[in-house]
Parts: sequence; structure tokens; C-alpha cells
Amino acid sequence: MTSLKKFFKPSNPRKVANMKVVALCFLAAATFWFLNALNKDNYNTVVDFPIEIIFDQEEFMAVEDLPTKIKIEINGNGWDLLRKYFNINESPFLIEINNPATKNYILTSEIRRNLAENISPTSLVSMVSDTIKFNIDKVVTRKVKVEVDTSGSTIAKNHKVINQIEVDPSTINIKGPTSVLQKLDGVFKIKLGEEKINKSFNKIIPLSVPAPYEDFLKLEDESVHVKFDLFQLLEGNKRLKINKTNFPENVSLVQEPNHIMMYYLVDERKLDELKQIEFEAILNYNNRNRQDSTISVVISPRPSMLEDVRIEPAIFRLKYE
Repeated sequence: MTSLKKFFKPSNPRKVANMKVVALCFLAAATFWFLNALNKDNYNTVVDFPIEIIFDQEEFMAVEDLPTKIKIEINGNGWDLLRKYFNINESPFLIEINNPATKNYILTSEIRRNLAENISPTSLVSMVSDTIKFNIDKVVTRKVKVEVDTSGSTIAKNHKVINQIEVDPSTINIKGPTSVLQKLDGVFKIKLGEEKINKSFNKIIPLSVPAPYEDFLKLEDESVHVKFDLFQLLEGNKRLKINKTNFPENVSLVQEPNHIMMYYLVDERKLDELKQIEFEAILNYNNRNRQDSTISVVISPRPSMLEDVRIEPAIFRLKYE
């Protein structure tokens, strides 16, 4: 404990002053050495030199971030290398490409000579990278089909569109780079901005580029007119007559049904027509499953107006005596 107290005992003011002098001398010597070293020639180092790819931006567009630096090895005075290393007052080296859509790279050997002249007073030793890659596409205008996105809960449950959704204009022009336009696959989907629509729709829908493409695409149309009518599918059920056909005398059902129920959805416009139809549940022995001795119920008739038809019970097991 005593030794610890001695260790942490306040230093003599004179000793503190001497330590400051030593520290200042060390700092001055290090600074002098550093400055002297920077004044020497024939140093080599690798730097990230700034570059800028230039092209006709009316005809072409970059679809990925363009490279802004290239690794090169240079030789020169310490001060010059320091400025190059930290890009102090360094203008980017301009690389002009006439038709960037034909290939996605340029060989550094093609720019070596001009770059060497640009980095004076340092000299170019070598190009660390052998290629500069980029992704630039030609800008074109394409006509695409407009479709309404009715996925999710846009249309209310048990509602359907009569005939088809009318969109005017049905096609629009979009301008942008070819690779981005290809992702649309010829279709521009729009959202109606409403959920669970259950009645006729007739509105002007403003157009906007989807978030992933908003930096690349430009629409020539501002809006489209969307119109459609809906019909409702009503839930219903019926108790069916049972019609057993082709059953041998020694074959029966393990559990004879009291009734068979049919559950369904029906177009609300077809209710009167549905009332005129007599349904029956047919159990045809000739259509039995021989492997597990079961027979499935078949509804007759099966009009197209019915959807999501469900039968309970739908399968019966056979019993042989």
C-alpha cells in the first residue's frame, strides 16, 4: 500500500517541467525528420486516383454507381506523393466514352499514356487495376401495357369484375435505360389506392414510377382512366337428393347418409336461374376406388355459375357382404 502511495504521489514541479521539455524536443525532432523525409525524391506508393467517366447523358444512362477512383502506383517527391495520396487539390482524370452501351469496361492500358501526363510532377509506375468496369445503357422510349394491380385486398371478398377492367389509355410510353425497361416485361402495373372495393369504379388514377425505378424511368403520361363494374358472389347451400347407381346387391355403404350437403358461391345475377336447377348427389359404383374401397360423390349438374363448391360428406366407404 505504501509503495502505491509513492507511485501516485504528485510529481515535483521541476520534474514535470523537464518532462515537457523532453516531449517538445521529441516532437520537434520527429517533425524535422518527417519534413526532411518529404523533401526527398524517388518514393513509390499506391494511391486511389480520382476519375470521372463522361458520356452523352441524353443518349445513355448509368444504371449502377460509376467508379470514381482507380488504383495506380506512382513515383515522386514525398510532398507530391502526400498530395496525391490524400487527393489534395486533385481534379479527377476524365475518361470519355463514345458508345458505353456496347461494352461494360475499358482497359486501363488504353488510358495509361494520358493518365501519366495528367499526374505530373509524379510519374506513373504501373496500373494496379487492369480494367475499369461500369454499367451504362442506351436510353430508349418503349410502349408498355397498363394493368391494374388487383392483388391482395383491392377487390372486396366474394366480389369479381364484370367482363374486364377498362384502362384508357391502355398503353403508355416510358423513357429509360434498356435494362431497366426490360424488368417491366412490357407491363406497367398501377394501384387503385383503395382497398376492399365492392361497387362500380370510375376514376382518374395518377401515374408514378415505382420506387425501385424512379431514378431511371420517365413517364410521358400523367394519368389513366380506370373503369369497371363488380358483381357479388353469394354464399349458399343445398340439401341434395342421393342417387346410388350400379350398386350390386351385396354392396352397401358403411355409413348410409341421411343427407348430403353442397356449399357454394353463386353469381348474384344468377339466383333465379339457380332456383330452376334440380341437383343430385350421384354415387356411381362403377367409379369406385378399387384400392381403398371408397366412392366419391359427384354433383349433377355442375353449372359454371357455381364457384368454390364443397360437398359434405364427399367420400363414403364401401361394405361387401
